[in-house]
Amino acid sequence: MDELLSSTEYSGIFLAAGDKSNAKGVVLGVPLDDTSSFRPGSRFAPSFVRAMSKALEEYSIYRGKDLRDIAFCDAGDLVLAPGDTVSSLHTISKNVSDLLKKGRKPFLIGGEHTVTLGAVKGCLEQYSRVTVVYFDAHADMRPSYQGVSHSHASVAYSLLQLKGVELYQFGVRSADREELPLIRAEVPFSFSLREPLKKTLPYLKGKNLYISIDIDVVDPAFAPGTAAPEPGGVSSRELLEIFTYLEPLKEQVIAFDLVEICPPYDQSQITALLGAKIIREALLSFL
Repeated sequence: MDELLSSTEYSGIFLAAGDKSNAKGVVLGVPLDDTSSFRPGSRFAPSFVRAMSKALEEYSIYRGKDLRDIAFCDAGDLVLAPGDTVSSLHTISKNVSDLLKKGRKPFLIGGEHTVTLGAVKGCLEQYSRVTVVYFDAHADMRPSYQGVSHSHASVAYSLLQLKGVELYQFGVRSADREELPLIRAEVPFSFSLREPLKKTLPYLKGKNLYISIDIDVVDPAFAPGTAAPEPGGVSSRELLEIFTYLEPLKEQVIAFDLVEICPPYDQSQITALLGAKIIREALLSFL
C-alpha cells in the first residue's frame, strides 16, 4: 500500500489500539472531495474523526467488546490527486483489492460518497458478487449530476452498472421523481431504518456484504456537519442500532465505509464524534 501517508501524524483510539503486525482490519482515510455540489470539505473528515475518537472509550457497552482485544490498525490516508476523480477511484480500488487479497478487512473513512464506487470495484476484483447495504438520505440514482457521471449524486446508479453488484438502500428521504422507480421494490419505502433492515436480513444471508453509511442518513439535528444535510432523518441512536442487526453477519462483511462528514460545518465536532463512534462499533461488530 505504497499510496498511503505515514499514519504517525494521527492520533486517537484507532491508532493507539491498533497492531499492524497481525491486523485483520485496517482503518483507511479516503479524502476524496471532488464533486460535492453543496458543501465541500469532506476531505477533512478522516483526521477530524480520528481526533474526536479520543473522547471515546475503547470499550463499547453496545457490543460488550473492547478495541484493545481485536487485531486492527490505522493505515493513515490514501494520497489522492485533487480533481482527478478517475485516478482517485483507481487508487481506492487498488488499495481495497490489495487489502482483501492479504486477508484484511477495510474500514474506510471518506470523503464524499463516490468513495464507495471505487471501493466496491476493488471488492469485485476479489469477489465475483458483492451486495451493497447502503444507508443514505438521498437516492443517488442519477445517471449523472451537473454533467458529471462520477458524482456523489450518482453512486447508487453507478454501482448498479457494475456486473455482480446487488444493492439495498435504507433511509432514503430525498429523491428526484425519476430516481424512485430504480430503488429496490423489495425494501418498503420508509424513513426509519430498523424495520426495513430487519425485513431485509433474510435476503443478506450467505452474501458478500459491503456496508456503506452516508452520515446524512442521520437527521441534521444530530449530525449537522455533512455535505448535503436533509431534515427528517433518523436519530444517532437509531443508526447505532443497525450494528445489532448486522453483527451476526460479520463473517459475510468484506468491507465498510463511512462517508460525507464535512468538518467545516460541524459545530463542536459532534458529527465527527458520532463518526468515530460509528467506526468503533463497525470494528467491534465486523472483526
